[in-house]
Amino acid sequence: MRRVYLDYNATTPLRPEARAAMVAAMDVTGNPSSVHAEGRRARALIEKARAQVAAALGAEGAEIVFTSGATEAAALALGGRGLSGAMIEHEAVRAWSDDALEVDAQGHVYPSAPERATLQLANSETGIVQDLPAGLAVSDLTQGFGKLPFAFNWLNVQMGLVSAHKLGGPKGIGALVMAPGTELAAQLKGGGQEMGRRAGTENVIGIAGFGAAAEAASRDLANGVWKDVSVIRNILEEALDSAASKTILVGKDVPRLPNTLCLATPGWKGELQVMQMDLAGFAISAGSACSSGKLRASAVLQAMGYDAATAAGAIRVSLGPDVTEEDVLRFAEAWLKDYRRVAARGAA
Repeated sequence: MRRVYLDYNATTPLRPEARAAMVAAMDVTGNPSSVHAEGRRARALIEKARAQVAAALGAEGAEIVFTSGATEAAALALGGRGLSGAMIEHEAVRAWSDDALEVDAQGHVYPSAPERATLQLANSETGIVQDLPAGLAVSDLTQGFGKLPFAFNWLNVQMGLVSAHKLGGPKGIGALVMAPGTELAAQLKGGGQEMGRRAGTENVIGIAGFGAAAEAASRDLANGVWKDVSVIRNILEEALDSAASKTILVGKDVPRLPNTLCLATPGWKGELQVMQMDLAGFAISAGSACSSGKLRASAVLQAMGYDAATAAGAIRVSLGPDVTEEDVLRFAEAWLKDYRRVAARGAA
């Protein structure tokens, strides 16, 4: 029986469009900063990808600064600015902000001074979507990009963070999106690449793959692919909700990413569930991939008011377009089998 990948929020399979663009870029010899024909050809690939990412984001006219990923983009956007954030943010954002903003029981945050705050568009663990306030300084758009219909130019946000491997692009490439006129000091200095925002020879291959993936992801979104995914997610949710009375479906009653399901079962460690499901042939996670394996309760759920035992029993199931109804029903059967065993022992 084939394995089923249910960890799309951690990373996604590489899209064929991205793979083709990367293979083609491998044959481009020139340095994109060189003025000869070979260099101009490499530069053209970067500018094509920049336009593709901008179009997919609805960010025409904004600055697209390519980075090594959303983590570097976060450091570039937030470093030294002293912005307020919340405990629900990704650790790459929390590293450069405080945890001053309160989170309500539904996972929502309402900054009183948006111009001095950072707030994610959607949470990677719970899938809960925020209503971003106008004038927000920085938003982590990584999980929403390609799954939610939005345009950067409509958000009235100064800067946004995105990553290629969350929407079918390669790992190790991302971007900082900047509204026109935004002032920002470079952290990596040297050759003046990326309009002086980020020095270093550009990752032409990764950038080409990012552009192709962003274009394909935008097309999928417009064609209703993620609405279809939400139908499959809801089938799974209903199957588990009807049979696991001790399990909490986090964010069930608020807007979420169309592919995300967060389950919290007090007394049943999330890490143990991940291992059990892995043995059964299913890849899930116990939270953000960047914080998994640290054997601690979810900071996101604790910020929402859940106790440590509940937060420690959380898992995330995140679907992609290739996941079928049969796949999720097989997962439900395997997970419920272990759930009943744990519940019978009184551990959950």
